[in-house]
Amino acid sequence: MSQTKNFLDVSYLETSARVDTLVDPDKIYLNITIQEKDSKGKKSVEEQENKMAQSLKNLGIDIDKQLTIKDLASNYKKYFLRSKEVLKSKQYSLLVYDGLTAGKVMAALENLDIANTYLEKTEYSKMDELELTLKSRAVKKAKRKAEALTEPLGQKVGVAIHIVDNSQPYYPRYNQPQMRMKAMVMEDASTPEPLDIGFEKIKVEATVNVKFRLLQ
Repeated sequence: MSQTKNFLDVSYLETSARVDTLVDPDKIYLNITIQEKDSKGKKSVEEQENKMAQSLKNLGIDIDKQLTIKDLASNYKKYFLRSKEVLKSKQYSLLVYDGLTAGKVMAALENLDIANTYLEKTEYSKMDELELTLKSRAVKKAKRKAEALTEPLGQKVGVAIHIVDNSQPYYPRYNQPQMRMKAMVMEDASTPEPLDIGFEKIKVEATVNVKFRLLQ
């Protein structure tokens, strides 16, 4: 009976390699909460929502694709010598694609007195392609290391007989990227333009472990 030869029975060299890169996020999610105003001139959630929708449209945002409702809540609050009233709130997730648009959105919402807005998460849209590219670069780097180690010995690197991908997949981190707000001022220094927000770059890395057969 024939038996398949195990790679441990042949001469081999094991190397590992890691590569990484930084990319700018191109999917920025803002969390927006609209609350019913608790005052004599109470503004309803619906009224504020309509104003927000129009303001976002004016910025060129497709609210049908980029704005989604996350939560709708009603809070009961007692008033002295009065009956209960219902205060509603509504939470949204808004997707924008660059920091300047995010700054314009925050400025527009502030003008509407909707200040409960914060960065939810950032993502990179071509992450799968980038991870594959980095893994390929890591394997090539592992081979170069193997060749550098064997050249002084007068040996050559053969085919890879075992490859392990030790890369950790990237998962978006909520509330981790830090906003760096830069208020750009007009030439007359009187009216500031919308905020130009820069976001922390996303670090992506790949790590591989490769065993190469050694040739005499």
